[in-house]
Amino acid sequence: MELGLKGRGALVTGGSQGIGRACAGLLAAEGVHVAIVARDEARLQAVAEALSTNSAGRVVPITGDMSKGADVTRAVATATDALGKIDILVNNAGSAPLGLIGDIDDDTWQSCFDLKLMGYIRCVRAVMGPMRERNWGRIINVIGNGGHFPKATYIAGGAINAAILNITQALAEECGPDNVLVNGINPTATATDRWDSLVRQRSRLTGETVDQIIASSAAKVPLGRIGLPEDIANMVVFLCSERASFVNGALIEVDGGASRAL
Repeated sequence: MELGLKGRGALVTGGSQGIGRACAGLLAAEGVHVAIVARDEARLQAVAEALSTNSAGRVVPITGDMSKGADVTRAVATATDALGKIDILVNNAGSAPLGLIGDIDDDTWQSCFDLKLMGYIRCVRAVMGPMRERNWGRIINVIGNGGHFPKATYIAGGAINAAILNITQALAEECGPDNVLVNGINPTATATDRWDSLVRQRSRLTGETVDQIIASSAAKVPLGRIGLPEDIANMVVFLCSERASFVNGALIEVDGGASRAL
């Protein structure tokens, strides 16, 4: 299937590992020139070299902390200089720890807020104007199903995800008339370093073993397994493509059927 993406420019935050890396790799395979942003410079360089090896598109590493406004501004400017333009934004950098509301102090709340919520907002503000002027753009927010399904033990992550769900649909309304499509993807358990960290946190909170948590997580999915980063990235790439030109404001669960609600 021809996706119509060759020659486009993309910015992927949190692009050095997990879902972000998978998104960058699949976009580059489609001929998209991709800037990946993350904090670890050595890892970024290695990933950029690995992804560029057999891809039609270039992969450019940019070091930056998406919780800092100045870093967002610099990263977007650097990506624009390197790629010529940013047609696609994949917001993916962000995380929150497990814990009840009494377990999470103000500093932790603020760091989660700055990285994921404000990081996403700042990136959108930095790229949406030129996209709207060119009458073409794709903004994909990788969110998480905690925004739809509140849990006491994931209150910080769920609250921030819920805000991004709202923002995603509001942006879709604002930007749609200029052919800038904004959509959200909600993964559940996905085999990444981030998920491994959450499993260890849950084990400490509940007393379950890591193996028990992994088995129970897989059992909740009708497909009988947790997700792979490529499962999420495949949907991201489709939403970026010309084949998804009438998909706007969608909040899509990519979770093997684990989330069931009308």
